[in-house]
Formats: sequence, C-alpha cells, structure tokens
Amino acid sequence: MRKRSLAGVAAFAASALLLTSCSGGSDDPAADVDFSSPPSGTLAAWGFENADDVGQSRLDYAAEKLGDVEVTLDATAFDAQKFTTRIAGGNVPDVVQMDRRYVTTYAAQGLLMPLDACFEAKGVNPTERWYQNVVDDVTYQDAVYAVSQFYQPPAILLNMNVLNEAGVTPEEFDTSNMDGLLAAVEKMYQGSGNTPTRLGFDPVATGQGGLWVLGMGGQLTDAEGKPTLDDPANAAGIDALQRITDAQGGYAAVKSFTDAFDTFGDANQFVTNKVGAQVANQWYPNVLSAYRDQISLQAVPSRDADGQPFSVASGTAFVIPAGAKNPAAACQWMTDLTSTDAWMAAGAARAETIESKGGLNTGLFTGSPEADEMIRSQYVTPTGDAGFDQVISTYYDVVASGRSFGSSPAGQDIQNELNNAITAVLLGDKTTEQALADAQAAAQRAYDNATAG
Repeated sequence: MRKRSLAGVAAFAASALLLTSCSGGSDDPAADVDFSSPPSGTLAAWGFENADDVGQSRLDYAAEKLGDVEVTLDATAFDAQKFTTRIAGGNVPDVVQMDRRYVTTYAAQGLLMPLDACFEAKGVNPTERWYQNVVDDVTYQDAVYAVSQFYQPPAILLNMNVLNEAGVTPEEFDTSNMDGLLAAVEKMYQGSGNTPTRLGFDPVATGQGGLWVLGMGGQLTDAEGKPTLDDPANAAGIDALQRITDAQGGYAAVKSFTDAFDTFGDANQFVTNKVGAQVANQWYPNVLSAYRDQISLQAVPSRDADGQPFSVASGTAFVIPAGAKNPAAACQWMTDLTSTDAWMAAGAARAETIESKGGLNTGLFTGSPEADEMIRSQYVTPTGDAGFDQVISTYYDVVASGRSFGSSPAGQDIQNELNNAITAVLLGDKTTEQALADAQAAAQRAYDNATAG
C-alpha cells in the first residue's frame, strides 16, 4: 500500500481513502479509470480565482473542447484545510488547482491520482509539453501527478537611473562574483546610520531564498524527496545573503525598508529610486511598464556559483483527487487548458488587452517551451523602449535554465523552514550551521509525518 497520513482531519481523509483503495484491490487510484473515454456528465473544478483575460480565454477554449460536459467552477483560492475537509466529507472536486509545492505532499498520501495514463490517453508527453524542471516539481516515485501551468523565472532587475548615477555597470551585478557585487552594492547604497534610504540591491532574502541556496550549489531535498537542509553546501547561499544585507544596514533594517515599498503603486521602489537592483519574477516588469516614462530598466540573470544563468521553478498545477467522480473529463479539461492552442488563445486575448490599454507585451511564461516561443514570435514585438526590450529578452533567456526546488512530501514545510533559517541567520539569532540543523529537524518531522504508514 502507499504510505498515507495527514494531521487532524486529513488523517481521517487518508484513512477513508486507504480503506476504499484496499477494498478495490489496487494501490493506484487511477487504475480503473478509462481516460480515453469520451467526456460526459458534469465536471466539478476548483481554481481560477479572479480569472483574468489569460485565464478566461483558456477556460472558454477548454469548455468548447469538452462539448456538452457541464463545468461547475469553485473560483476561490486553494486552502489546504478546505481541501482535506472536502476529501474527508466525500465532497471531492474532479480537478483542483494548487501551488506545485503542495502536489507531492498529497501524492505521498495517496490523495491524488497519478496522471501517466491520462497523458498517454491524450497523447501528451510531459517532458515535451513542459520544461523538465516544471515536470520535476510534480513527479513522485517516477509518476507525474499534476498538469502544470506557468513558470515565471526570477532575474535581477536593474534601475539604470541609480546605476548610472553611481557609475555602476550591469556587468558588475554578477552573483557568482560576490566581492565585485558587494562593491557595486556599496556604491549605490545610501542610508542614515544603519537606516537605508536607498538599497543598492534587494536580494529578497526570504521570498527568493531557494534561488540563492540552490544557485550557490546547495540542495533542499535528496533524490527521494527527503529534506537536506543541513547539507553544508546550503551555507554558501545564506552567507551571500548575509553579506549583502550586512552591507546595507543589516537584515532588520533592510526588511523594514522593503516592507514599506509601494510595489504596485505610483511610488514604487523603481520610480522613487529606492533600489538600484532587485530580484524579481517575470511578471513584475508588467507592473513597471505603466511607469516606463519615469524609469530606465535593464536586467541580468542570476548566476550560479560557476557563473552560468540560473533560475528556479515555481507556479501552479491542476490535480485530480483520488475519488474524483469524473476523472476522464478532468483529464481532458486539464490537458486542453494547457495545450498550445489554449495558450495561443490566451496570447491573443492578452495582446488585445494590452493594445486597448496602450501597454507593453512582455510575453506569457506558460511552463511550456513551445507555447512560450510561439507567443513570443507572434505577439512580443519591439516596445520602442530599448531597456524594456532588453528586460523581456533576459527573462526569455533564463527560462530554460531553471531547476526544480525538489519534489518532496514535505515541500511546503521545507520552504518554510528554509525561510526560518535564513531569517535567524540574517538577524544574528543563530549561526548558519545551527539554523540549518534546526530547520532540518523540523522539515524531517514534517517528512516523517507525511510518509508514515
């Protein structure tokens, strides 16, 4: 039998499913599903909270492909407790959208259907449809458990107004050369005592902790998904963050300063020149495009310890819960939603929206290399702003260099404990070694709970 357990109500859910699967004589909750059968009936889906033009166009496309299947959509945000409560009560949706870091946690409990048979029935090769690191995010014990969407990689956005004022070049923002990077940061940093008034570089220490730790040669999990937070190689990324924040008044001061950023508003940190550079995911230039007359941007990739471009995977995915009533329709709906044709419909919808608002098309980063390139080719045209064009190109350049955070039954706990460790080190509360040891102990407990018989 698969190993299953969850805390509280989730434990009841796992037990119920355990009995159900035992009575059916199969470990695989998808074993008796004919994914090749024509979809019919009703489909209950949970996802697409506040669907925008990209989401709605894909929903419309998938609905058309489903024919007479009636789709009911719970368009609310994913909630872990709500999910396990619904499973315990037998009110299981056919499809659920969740962050990819949750997928392996539920797969390890036997709460999700593996999708290999679904993919075979629909002629989908996961490693052709999605980037390898995106597939790795949702693979557990050699089975793929989710249909992924989106992969918006991080890079380093450069505020050229600040760089030019300080006499710093983009080439100096090389994360594989910490001495050179720190020299550039110190040229741009401004503060009163230990209170920053302008950061040379915001590394987004906890929000992007995995980027730094993995990029500097660390690992968060082993090949089996067990946490490896106490790996000595993880210290390099944390130590780099400590050097960057200590050079700018210390982490507490940096965090207080960045918490006050008007990130989505007219007084954002680039308009007001409060940062010289910042790690940002691909979607953020879309926000800044509204202020292109006030700012000057470029971008460089984050680089690993060997100087190569580096990014990390993140995004959401669709899963079929064990016990879903209409898994065949769910399989078609999910694969249709993430097909190249669906993404091209989304690209057309986004292009129309941008044209009506006079914005800039920075592309859609779908998680699919074919869709990304087709959308780029058809809809991402020169903006008339050389800086924004360079930024857009940089994100397209780094998207193929991504690495999975690591698929683990304790995936979200590992991320949380990594952030706790980083915070403790940067505040001076613990040594790097002690913080990682404590994080490992907590993450290991979560892993043991998730995989206990």
